Amino acid sequence: MARDGTSMRAGKTGFYWDERCFWHAGGNYALTLPLGGLVQPLAAGGLPESPETKRRLRNLMEVTGITADLVMTSAPPASRADLERIHPASYLDEFKSMSDAGGGELGLRTPFAKDGYEIAALSAGLAKQALMDVMEGNVTNAYALSRPPGHHCLPDWPNGFCLMANIAIAIEAAQAAGHARRVAVIDWDVHHGNGTEHIYYDRDDVLTISIHQEKNYPLDTGDVADRGRGKGDGFNMNIPLPPGAGHVGYLEVMDRIVLPALDRFAPDVIIVACGFDAGIFDPIARMLCTAETFGEMTVRVMNAAERLCEGRLLLVHEGGYSEAYVPFCGHRVLEELSGSSHKAPDPMAATVAARQPNARFDAFISGLIGEMAAEFGG
Repeated sequence: MARDGTSMRAGKTGFYWDERCFWHAGGNYALTLPLGGLVQPLAAGGLPESPETKRRLRNLMEVTGITADLVMTSAPPASRADLERIHPASYLDEFKSMSDAGGGELGLRTPFAKDGYEIAALSAGLAKQALMDVMEGNVTNAYALSRPPGHHCLPDWPNGFCLMANIAIAIEAAQAAGHARRVAVIDWDVHHGNGTEHIYYDRDDVLTISIHQEKNYPLDTGDVADRGRGKGDGFNMNIPLPPGAGHVGYLEVMDRIVLPALDRFAPDVIIVACGFDAGIFDPIARMLCTAETFGEMTVRVMNAAERLCEGRLLLVHEGGYSEAYVPFCGHRVLEELSGSSHKAPDPMAATVAARQPNARFDAFISGLIGEMAAEFGG
């Protein structure tokens, strides 16, 4: 049931969120640098992964009225059984113990405060419930505003702001319930989805595709040659792009590599690891995507889902750190998912269009994409 008590079937697009996810607290950092020595605190403080990008998206949704066209709901936390399908008990026990004791840091740039374990389980629970509702036909498609994010988290080693593998936890729960045999994951977060790749590297029932800025984070993963292992050979695809790729390049990647791969794989459901840090104003990336880029990529995956899996599509929030611009990117995605007439026009549309790569650079990017498409058989 939705928060207002209406049936989930009252709307087409589910939006899964919980205020408590905004209460996840990062540690003492200046962007990604630990404080100390010559590193001074920032005025705003903390990691770039803050609640504000998500909270401001929710604020914008309320102001535009798009919430009227969404099924707004929450979800219970992922259960211990859900979590243990991905994470070993030793990791969960250590995380819970530190969380109960007031917080700490388990891996690389993954600080948390008291109740961090419960908030991370709630973040995973939003993704899980959203996927269950899509697979059971309660909603046609869905967006999970999960926080903390999850696509970097390995089973026993959190990193890159990610404490639990939200998407993988959701996939394993859906498969355990008999809802999905073949799952495709498209990760357009600007950073390589190393956690999701690691979890499914040996499997042929989950296709993982990561579009990311080359050698951003992590520095040593995400190469084109990393295609999977054993039974999973060919079911992992990395599409590293150089800094400066923008609207034209990203859409060409979708058209020439991602969509043909989905057609070959024929998934039962498509999941997008939806980061907005390839956006032009992001502080820890150097890509030039716009709100319109994210909207048009959403249209493409919606069309693929209609063609391949009866429209079953879930987007799970990952990164994106421009407090000013992420809300417009997120709203643009929701406009397409829901078909809503409530719009939030990009206030920077003219500026971001003027700052797109020139034709010569786009041609260079197109050549790289062509090489990768040939490598992948597209």
